[in-house]
Amino acid sequence: MKLLRVCMKHRSVGFVDIPEKYRLLGGRALTSSIICDEVDPKCHPLGPNNKLVFAPGLVTGTVAPSSGRLSVGGKSPLTGTIKESNAGGIPAQMLARLGIKAIIVEDQPDDDEMYILKIDASGAELLPAGDLAGKGMYEFNSLVRDRYGKGTGIIAIGPAGEMKLLNAGISCNDMENGPGRYAGRGGLGAVMGSKGLKAIIVIEDEKRRVPIANKELFDKGRKKLTDALTSHDVTSNALTNYGTAVLINIMNEAGGLPTRNFSAGRFEGAAKISGEAINETTGKRGGVGKTGHPCHPGCVIRCSNVWAKPDGSYHVAPIEYESDWALGANCGIDDLDVIAELNYICNDTGLDTIEAGCTLAVAMEAGLAEFGDGQKAIELLREVGKGTPLGRILGNGTEFTAKAFGVTRCPTVKGQSMPAYEPRAVKGIGVTYATTTMGADHTAGYTIAPEILKVGGDVDPATTEKAELARAFQATTVFIDTAGYCLFIAFAILDIPEGFEGMVETVNGVLGTNWTTDDVTRLGLEWLKREREFNEAAGFTKADDRLPEFMRYEELPPHNTVWDVPDEILDAVHDYEVEDKAERAG
Repeated sequence: MKLLRVCMKHRSVGFVDIPEKYRLLGGRALTSSIICDEVDPKCHPLGPNNKLVFAPGLVTGTVAPSSGRLSVGGKSPLTGTIKESNAGGIPAQMLARLGIKAIIVEDQPDDDEMYILKIDASGAELLPAGDLAGKGMYEFNSLVRDRYGKGTGIIAIGPAGEMKLLNAGISCNDMENGPGRYAGRGGLGAVMGSKGLKAIIVIEDEKRRVPIANKELFDKGRKKLTDALTSHDVTSNALTNYGTAVLINIMNEAGGLPTRNFSAGRFEGAAKISGEAINETTGKRGGVGKTGHPCHPGCVIRCSNVWAKPDGSYHVAPIEYESDWALGANCGIDDLDVIAELNYICNDTGLDTIEAGCTLAVAMEAGLAEFGDGQKAIELLREVGKGTPLGRILGNGTEFTAKAFGVTRCPTVKGQSMPAYEPRAVKGIGVTYATTTMGADHTAGYTIAPEILKVGGDVDPATTEKAELARAFQATTVFIDTAGYCLFIAFAILDIPEGFEGMVETVNGVLGTNWTTDDVTRLGLEWLKREREFNEAAGFTKADDRLPEFMRYEELPPHNTVWDVPDEILDAVHDYEVEDKAERAG
């Protein structure tokens, strides 16, 4: 395994040996470690001193189930913090099998041209993007496939990234060559654009394999994890049949589905946009539409989908829960075809759907459109790809738009918009939003599992004593992201101990380590602490670990609750001395 360093200023590429300190790292732990070691925390995120790191997980590229994740790391232009965003699709597995542990993109070109990094078994080279620059992602992926062949891995930015807009994400193509698998959060697509890098093209050598130190242990762990995933009701039934949008009705019933720019917790149109509705409509329309769709080879959960138009032709893939909510309930829109079109625009322009939906809701709050006006929402979102003044405001995200139009109900933490769980109704996820190192982010510590789904325990969502819960979930999540597994394996491993053991055994099998399940939290906290130290050096303090003020005084219907978690609870999440004392006592 090698590191690939790419200097955009000198247009040079070179493989280097992996330093010993990185040998046992992958995914998020590796991207964050490199950023901590090599990036000045006070640098401008879009300047030459920021770096962009791409790293497959430790088991990515193997036959471990649901393990095809790619971590992308840098200093976020949206939040100003350290950032890791990860995606599925096919490129991560291909990079891992080519023996690339990480790609480090540094500096900036001295011209205004865009470039493509082409990687294959013979090496890597930077090429002018030429006529591929400026293309939307659907056309771009099609042109790349025609030029480089079917099955080519594509990591790329759309027009939003080239314009360096703060809501720009980084697309990974799926098995059908669609661009919908995004490392979307944090504006890392703008960092890629600032480097003059339009895309990374990966051409795999199918004969290559990821080296495994202890194949017997790896196979043992793989079987345990596979058995857990294929027997747990959430990962083998609910997600497979109804996709992540199965949560629409569940969260709506709980009164925690943010509606019309976080002004209510229930949406009267929830049933029309639910996972059940997606499943039913897909079945009726036929054609290319499908549920139970994997985002990468080897995924046994298959929570994705392909949404077809009424005539059965392709419209978009996928409509995930977060996109469904952000572009639907949060904007008061209850039409899946409208949501699909908004999703398509995001995929093509290169935008994070969560940030885009929250931005549209703030724009509606400002009077640019009425809540529920899907056609006007489509018009507004199209402005981003055109690069108009209004489009650039919207393309810079929720907080930027709120400031531009004087909107005070702005659901962001550290500049990043909240995902689809109302923290006034579900307090644990609110603690995660406030305290994660990366701005409001449900994937940083998914406490929804025990609070709403009762997976891994039964936690009252209304209670405020959630520091230990949030800390534990954030630490475990870092390990999952580092391993390269999909976050959704958490549902099974939280309830099935053998599955948790299997996850750790697959990692040990690849690395030749002897980590135990107890090491998951320990290692996660170590890596989390480094991210926290980066943010502190960048100027962030505990005072930044807070939810928006309006949530403290605006009651959320239907339960009429406010955000009432004391600040000392939030401050305790990253009190690592408490965790150290607990371990010593144990």
